[in-house]
Amino acid sequence: MWLADLQQARAAVATRDRMLATVKALYTHLADTGLAAGNPAALDRRRLGLAVPADSASGTVTLTTAQVRALYDTAAAPRRGAGPVDSARAAAVVALFTLGLRVGEICGLDRGDLHVTRGRRALRVRGKGGKTRVVYLHALAESAISDYLRARDAAEGSLPARRDRALVDSPLLRTRTGARYQRQAVWQLLRRLAEAGGPVLRDVASAMHPHALRHFYVTTAVEAGAQLVHVQADVGHSSVDTTEQVYNSAARDPQRSAVDLVGEVLGPPNSRSGSL
Repeated sequence: MWLADLQQARAAVATRDRMLATVKALYTHLADTGLAAGNPAALDRRRLGLAVPADSASGTVTLTTAQVRALYDTAAAPRRGAGPVDSARAAAVVALFTLGLRVGEICGLDRGDLHVTRGRRALRVRGKGGKTRVVYLHALAESAISDYLRARDAAEGSLPARRDRALVDSPLLRTRTGARYQRQAVWQLLRRLAEAGGPVLRDVASAMHPHALRHFYVTTAVEAGAQLVHVQADVGHSSVDTTEQVYNSAARDPQRSAVDLVGEVLGPPNSRSGSL
């Protein structure tokens, strides 16, 4: 069953619930028009573990800068069974996520979406509702994408000029067989990288998900002083309220908490205190 495949790929509960709702709506229409005998997607969400209380906190892990850097370094490093192009592609995937992109947006990128605007390298990103936005590249992302494309071109050999159009229209991220990289492959890649990332990623490896990196962009940008409206435009949120909600639902930087001030007032623990 495709829901089981999504769960095995560590898709978030909200993602599985949304996809089930989409299929259910489609079959409802088909049944109403007489094109389907029933609705196979009319399933019990609670029994499937998809009914999440409306007031529940987001289960998305809040990543630190050190953890994201470790994920990138692990992706770029040689791995058993992975050739130079595989490693370069893995590093490009992580770098693209640090731009605040959704997994579907990353998979949908074409090579021609990489361009220069206002003197900066950028991507044309097709977001929700068919809306297109310009996403500028930071130095790490620009380097990772360039390295991947250079490695891929070298492995495939130089292309004649008559194939330039095909090159521009080709997927930015491709599998070894030349197919477009898919969501499930991205989920699996991130989980493998997190599990191989050593001690710094050990506590978050089981919860690693594409949205964790998207949330990292939002929280890091806001805590660095970016205006919410600018972050909203970067990540393609429909309103600034959504951006603020993502930031507020994330665990804050410990340095932005008053907990240590209270701890200083209380003083150090005595020698008889046990550990929790």
